[in-house]
Amino acid sequence: MINKIIIAGGGTGGHIFPAIAIANAILKLQPQTEILFVGAKGKMEMEKIPQAGFKIEGLDIAGLNRSSLIKNVGLPFKMLKSFFQVRQIFKKFSPDVVIGVGGYSSFPVLKYAQTKDIATFIHESNSFAGKANIMLAKNATKVFVASDGMEQFFPAEKIVISGNPVRKSISQSTVRREEGIEFFKLNPDKKTVLAVGGSLGAKSINEALDKSLGLFTDNDLQLIWQTGKPYAAKAKHRANDKSNIWVNEFINQMEYAYAAADLVISRSGAMAIAELCVMKKATVFVPFPYAAEDHQTVNAQNLVNKNAGIMIKDGDALDRLVPAIISLSRDVEKQNELKNNISKLGIINADEVIAKEILKLI
Repeated sequence: MINKIIIAGGGTGGHIFPAIAIANAILKLQPQTEILFVGAKGKMEMEKIPQAGFKIEGLDIAGLNRSSLIKNVGLPFKMLKSFFQVRQIFKKFSPDVVIGVGGYSSFPVLKYAQTKDIATFIHESNSFAGKANIMLAKNATKVFVASDGMEQFFPAEKIVISGNPVRKSISQSTVRREEGIEFFKLNPDKKTVLAVGGSLGAKSINEALDKSLGLFTDNDLQLIWQTGKPYAAKAKHRANDKSNIWVNEFINQMEYAYAAADLVISRSGAMAIAELCVMKKATVFVPFPYAAEDHQTVNAQNLVNKNAGIMIKDGDALDRLVPAIISLSRDVEKQNELKNNISKLGIINADEVIAKEILKLI
């Protein structure tokens, strides 16, 4: 019987919240299971995982800095140190199974587990697989993916098409639009735009909104603006005298934000897309261009090809993003088309599919 499981990964909400969803699904099926998370010190998982009621160990590890090669000088030493830390964690916890959800800490934990012949499972959330997951998949027990066509990256016999886990607070939300609007103290008679840049915020989205903030008032629109920490103070100052603009660095109760939103502006990380599919939202996507293998552009293009989303390139956002959302707000037929098509892609029980597959090892 599986008694102990390590879940490794993090870095962004897109890795953390699905990991929590998987952990909760496992505990629902087998309550006696012990679960330990392993993340990277200084990253948001060190805060969010304990808030969700789980224990976490932190590694001294960092990822590849794609914008400044000189900052990667110490990377091999950090990687080596992380392997020693992983060994100590395994000695103390003795996991039966290890699950990798992506992020810096995922690689050394799964790699070490595989050297010890411990069963490893990978969750690849994106349409374009990361290099670390491709390497790890060769010796993994199963690889969970979001959609078909992933045989180009992983051995076909190991693939399970599970979809991407969505938080139960969102997938099972019963919050009505009126409740969402009231939560953010907005006007129920006006259309509302939700702008989310991911858990860390999105510079291009923030700057585009900042530049054209007055256009929301001019077009009788409201804005729920999640900025991330770096831009929060500036955005709050800019929106200080505007009753139609709600600003904060993070939204803890996203089910209320989705309920309130008629339209959405978002990055195109896999988890953001999974939530938007389940919540059936007409969305303008602004892919983060520096994501590994430019996977966010691939994710967004997949939706555009299915008439399930609109894409504005990051470099065009400053001038094109707000006009695009205003244009969409006036086009009810286009909104309905986008909502209908994106809803067809929603999977609400991915966490249960993954949990059941892992617990088959019993």
